[in-house]
Amino acid sequence: MSPPLPISLREAKERGWDELDIVFISGDAYIDHPSFGVPLLARLLESQGFRVGIIPQPDWRSAEPFRALGRPRLFFAVAGGAMDSMVAHYTPLKKIRRDDAYTPGNRHGSRPNRAVIVYTSCCRAAYKEVPVVIGGIEASLRRFAQYDYWDDAVRRSILLDAKADLLIYGMGEHPLTELARRLRKGEPFGEIRDIRGTAYISRTMPDGVELPSYEEVAADKQKYAQAFKLMDGEQNPHCGKTVIQRHGERFLVCNPPSLPLSTTELDGLYLLPFTKGPHPSYSEPIPAWEQIRCSITTHRGCFGGCAFCAITHHQGKFIQSRSQGSILEELRQLVPHPWFKGSVSDLGGPTANMYGLACGNQAAGEQCRRGSCLHPSPCRNLVTSGKKGGALLVAARSLPGIKHLTVTSGVRYDLLEKQPEYSRELLAHHVGGLLKVAPEHVVDKVTAVMRKPGGESFKRFIDFFRQENVRLGKRQGLVPYFISGHPGCTLNDMVELALFLKRNGLRVEQVQDFTPTPGSLATCIYHTGRDPLTGRELYVPRGEKEKNLQKSLLLLHLPEKRRLIMEALRACGREDAVGELLGGKASPYSKTSF
Repeated sequence: MSPPLPISLREAKERGWDELDIVFISGDAYIDHPSFGVPLLARLLESQGFRVGIIPQPDWRSAEPFRALGRPRLFFAVAGGAMDSMVAHYTPLKKIRRDDAYTPGNRHGSRPNRAVIVYTSCCRAAYKEVPVVIGGIEASLRRFAQYDYWDDAVRRSILLDAKADLLIYGMGEHPLTELARRLRKGEPFGEIRDIRGTAYISRTMPDGVELPSYEEVAADKQKYAQAFKLMDGEQNPHCGKTVIQRHGERFLVCNPPSLPLSTTELDGLYLLPFTKGPHPSYSEPIPAWEQIRCSITTHRGCFGGCAFCAITHHQGKFIQSRSQGSILEELRQLVPHPWFKGSVSDLGGPTANMYGLACGNQAAGEQCRRGSCLHPSPCRNLVTSGKKGGALLVAARSLPGIKHLTVTSGVRYDLLEKQPEYSRELLAHHVGGLLKVAPEHVVDKVTAVMRKPGGESFKRFIDFFRQENVRLGKRQGLVPYFISGHPGCTLNDMVELALFLKRNGLRVEQVQDFTPTPGSLATCIYHTGRDPLTGRELYVPRGEKEKNLQKSLLLLHLPEKRRLIMEALRACGREDAVGELLGGKASPYSKTSF
């Protein structure tokens, strides 16, 4: 470990630094842990000899807080935080949230709406001549003209709205370090236009794939769908082309994605000298750190390509796995921390059982333009063996000082069918009483839109899970996650899902009401009413009333939801299900229309 990176000039001078090369602005509190993007990138730059500091959650009401570390010699690096600031601030019904897990004391209001835009403006006010680079998930997924759920309109590229000099999309290690090294050598900022994983604004149009313009996609939903399809086809870093979108007289130029990190590069990242804790200036607990402080990231990327999820568009579909040795070393380093009591809360990634998986045909994979390796059926080139993942779990739980080790990242149960080594080890030793799975729905026409396996696959897994528990002599439960109000899902589909839960003895404690977040396929469908990849028109639930009725059907065990459930059943003509769902007869509520 080394001391935390400076957040003030006093701390910078304690390191002997009179001037910093790069100053990060973050919408999150500073937690020096590799699970958080800004500290990870800042530590990486530090390891390459750059003088780096972080200004976490600055007060945006004046420029003064943005001068806390002085004028950076190379550039400001601005990120809104681990979540898009609008998602962090508002519920799916656009009501203000009252908490923020990435802020000390779990307080709401420590970052502005549209944080990247606001922070960039403040950087300009603080030091007008210093270049500003924007990145993180908020910038990454808003780099093209995008539908914004909170404005209910198509917004310009965030690069134009923020008036930044450069945008880094994706995970950022390669483009950020290349940019910093070239600037250190004296290359002018304005001439650096060829780095993979970056986007910039140009007065001239280079060669590449041209999307319909901002003006076209803002006015015409079919053009918006066409733009999404073209953009989606260029996500493979090995064969993707430069993508261009006109905005008035200027052009957004998005270079091809950055290449995936090698195992060696990923190992090096996670073994940088993090303190693993919040900056010592904080006196209140930070819920996000409490949740992940005893967790270990094993890999990044996801080839599931779920329609509602933007991980594939941000981290990529190629799985980048750490070596077993690197993971075990990080576990050993965790043991001496005074707050570690022997229990590892998670060993996983975006999908825990994708560790060690890859395309078995490298040449084909480098030309592949599929958005999902699992939908509509698993690719024949996909290596699905769980041997590496199973071996990692065995080795990790055998380390001295590790008393308990659970996997709380979600798992793909359709992959577990093909991973006997991983599934046996997981269920025997690494489920902390409850296993998280995310079927999201069980009606096949809905799961087809979601790019998820259907109800039969989930039923097979439920039976397997229960049989294994009997064999092991364990009492373990399933925590299934479902989404209500997803494009393609009707009230009747939610009734079928509720019946499935009832018949299989499952109970849902939390329901995710679909939120159209930037960059996802499902958001495109929500806005346009059609699947951009097939052109097929789809039903889209809209309005608070229908959203509440859909959600209520998954909470049928709660007495306070009974009236809404009755209303939902009558609204879709499914009074026949009243007895099975509620154990009673239909009440004469008036039929609801949408």
